[in-house]
Amino acid sequence: MVSWWQALTRAAGRYPWPANVLLYAGFFSGGDALQQLLRGSPADWQHTRHVATVAVAFHANFNYVWLRLLERALPGRAPRTILAKVLCDQALGGPVYVSTFFAGMSILQGKDDIFLDMRQKFWNTYKSGLMYWPFVQLTNFSLIPIRWRTAYTGLCGFLWATFLCFSQQEGDGTFKSAFTFHRIKGTNEVERPPEK
Repeated sequence: MVSWWQALTRAAGRYPWPANVLLYAGFFSGGDALQQLLRGSPADWQHTRHVATVAVAFHANFNYVWLRLLERALPGRAPRTILAKVLCDQALGGPVYVSTFFAGMSILQGKDDIFLDMRQKFWNTYKSGLMYWPFVQLTNFSLIPIRWRTAYTGLCGFLWATFLCFSQQEGDGTFKSAFTFHRIKGTNEVERPPEK
């Protein structure tokens, strides 16, 4: 009997692009579902579908192509090469990811000004990402085989999507707003008297 891991490995070897894209989109969508759960709001599956659509239609595919392009332009795992890949990823790829997320979500939600969230939250979100993604990509470029890099980015994107979806709905793009919201929510739950 073939285990699920062996089947996944075989599928990724045979069909690396769709396997990586689907894994990325699944993790990213799961981050949105977790964000909704942490906020204590009822499940908004339409929002999660929008997140999955942005992930499949752009983020995962861009990531797959982008990581291979970086590997061709800067091949190998020498320390200087890895640092150059991380720098390129954060300087060029990071702004593309953040801006397409905000614009894509605004389009799917039917907002009148599709660039409003991007104008209000881009810089804070990008700066927050600079505290997380360089470390993820450092690991990615140094330890993860090229065929799994998009899936690994999606796995790490699970946490990022939790923050990013919160920022898109209620936050201002800073980690502080997410932690403050979570702390205040937890305090309010403790202070509330029990219902009779």
